[in-house]
Amino acid sequence: MQGGAAITAPGAAAQGGLDPAALLKPLGDSWPSYSGDYTGRRYSSLSQVNQSTVKNLTLAWTAHLGTSTGPTGFGGGRGGGASVPVIVGGEGTGEFAAPGNANVKGTILQIDGILYVTAPDHVWALDGHDGHELWHYFWKTRGGTHIGNRGAAIWHNSLFFETPDDYLVSLDARTGKERWHVEISSFAEQYFSTMAPLVVGDHLLVGTGNDLDAPGFLQSFDPDTGKLQWKFYTVPMNPGDPGVDTWPSLDAARHGGGQVWITGVYDPETKLYIFGTGNPTPGYTGASRKGDNLYTCSLVAVNVDTGKMAWYYQTSPHDTHDWDSAQTPILIDATIDGRARKLVSTAARNGFFFTVDRVTGEPVATAQYGTTTNWSLGLRKNGAPDPNPEKEATVAGSFVSPVEGGVTNWPPPAYSPDTGLFYVHELNGFNLVYLTEPDPRGSMGLGGKVVAPVGSHPSYLTAIDPKTAKIAWRHQFPGVNGASGQGGLLATAGRLVFGGDGGGNFVAFDATNGKALWHSRIGTISNAPQTYAIDGQQHVLVAVGDTLYAFALYTP
Repeated sequence: MQGGAAITAPGAAAQGGLDPAALLKPLGDSWPSYSGDYTGRRYSSLSQVNQSTVKNLTLAWTAHLGTSTGPTGFGGGRGGGASVPVIVGGEGTGEFAAPGNANVKGTILQIDGILYVTAPDHVWALDGHDGHELWHYFWKTRGGTHIGNRGAAIWHNSLFFETPDDYLVSLDARTGKERWHVEISSFAEQYFSTMAPLVVGDHLLVGTGNDLDAPGFLQSFDPDTGKLQWKFYTVPMNPGDPGVDTWPSLDAARHGGGQVWITGVYDPETKLYIFGTGNPTPGYTGASRKGDNLYTCSLVAVNVDTGKMAWYYQTSPHDTHDWDSAQTPILIDATIDGRARKLVSTAARNGFFFTVDRVTGEPVATAQYGTTTNWSLGLRKNGAPDPNPEKEATVAGSFVSPVEGGVTNWPPPAYSPDTGLFYVHELNGFNLVYLTEPDPRGSMGLGGKVVAPVGSHPSYLTAIDPKTAKIAWRHQFPGVNGASGQGGLLATAGRLVFGGDGGGNFVAFDATNGKALWHSRIGTISNAPQTYAIDGQQHVLVAVGDTLYAFALYTP
C-alpha cells in the first residue's frame, strides 16, 4: 500500500477505554500491550506469587477457544444463559478458512478484567475471572500463510490486529464489532501479516512480512481512522539511499527482504521505536547479493513522529542462513564503569548477544551465547560477528551451527531489574546445509537448499548479564535437539521466571539461579506466559494451542 489507502467503514473518535498514556507506566495489574509495557522486559511488579508462595500455585480455570462461527452456546459453557455473539468480517468468500483448531502464539491482553486473545483470523474476548467467552470475531480470509498471530493492541476502546491476508482491523473492544479495516501490504506479492501492533500516543505501529523477494517496511497508522501516517523501508529503495552501497545493485536491495515480523520497544525520552529486522533475500544464495546487505538482520531505531531512522546496528552482516534479528529487544538502564547508560539488548537468532547504547546505537558488549555456534570468524571492531564464507550452504554441504531455526526465534525473552539478568531460551545443534540451486533466480526467498540435522545437543534456559554479555547461569532442559523451552518467558517481582521446558511442563524458575521451583504438566507451551491481578488476586496465564490455563494461589 502506498500513500492513503481505502478505508472501510470509518468510525467516530474513540473515547475512554485504555488511555495511551497508561502504556508509559510500569507493568502491574493489567497487561495492556505485546510486552506488557514499552521496555520489552516482560517483567511484572506483581509479587503475590513469589519464591515462597509459588508452591501453592494451582489451576484456577481453563478455557477452550472454539473456531466455530455458528452459535457458541452459553458463554463458552460458563456463566450465562445467552449465546456468545460471533461477529463476521473480512474480504474473503469463506472458502479459504484455515482448518483445524486455534493455536495461540501471541500475547493475551488483559485490561479491566477482560482478556483479548488472537489466532489467525480470530479474536476472542474472555472474562478474566473465569475465562468464559464474551464475544468472538471471525475474519473471512482471502488465504495466505496462517503461521501465527502475535497479538492485538488497544487504543481507548479500539482493538487492533493483523490478518494473514494483510489487513489491519479495528474492533470495538467492548462488543467486537468492526470499526474499519485497511490493507497494509500487497496480498498479490505474497506478503503475510502476523505482528502484534503497538500503540505509541496517536501512532499505531504495524509490521508485515514476506518470504520471497520483496522489501520489508514498518508503517504508522492513525488509530482513529486507519489513515497511513508514514512508511519506513528497511532496505534502500531509491538511488543514493543510505546503505545502498552494501548491496551489489539497487535492484538487489529493493528485493532484499528485511521484514518486520516482531513488535519492538519504545523509549519515550528519545521518541525512538527500536525493532529487529528480518533476513536478506534470497536467503541462501548469498553470492548474488555480496555485501553486508543493510538494514537486514539489524536493530533499527526510528523516530515515531517522523518515521526517519536515527541509528542502526547490524547483528548479522550478510546473513546466509535465515538467522534474522526479528527478536524482541529489551530496554535496560545500567551503570557501566561508573557511568549511567541507557541500553538496549537483544539475544539474536544467530547465537550472539548484543548490548548497544539505545540513544546512539554505539556498541557496548557482544558475546556468543549459543554453545555450539560456529559460523563466525570472530568479532569486527564494532562488535558485530564476521561471517565465515565457508559456512554458507554449498553443493558438498557445510557443517553449521546454529540450526536454521536459530539459537532463539520469535518467542520473547525477559529481563528482571531485580537480578539484572536477561533470560532467553538457548537451542543448540548442528546442520549439514546443502545448496541445491546455486542460481538465485531459482532459489528466491528461502529456497535452494536442503538441511540435515547432525548429532544431539542440550538446550537451556540461559541468563545473561547485559552489561557484559557474559553468561550468568544455564538451566539445562530435558531431552535434546528441539526439546528447548517454547513460547517465551515472563519475569516477576516475586523473583521468578516462568516458561515451558520443552517436555510438556510449565515451570517457575528461581530468577537468581535457574532452579525449578514449581511445575505443572499441561503440554507444549505455545505463547509467552503473562501475569495480571483481578480483585487483588494474581493470576499467571499461558496457552497450549487452543486452550488457556490460568493459575492462582490456593487459599484454603
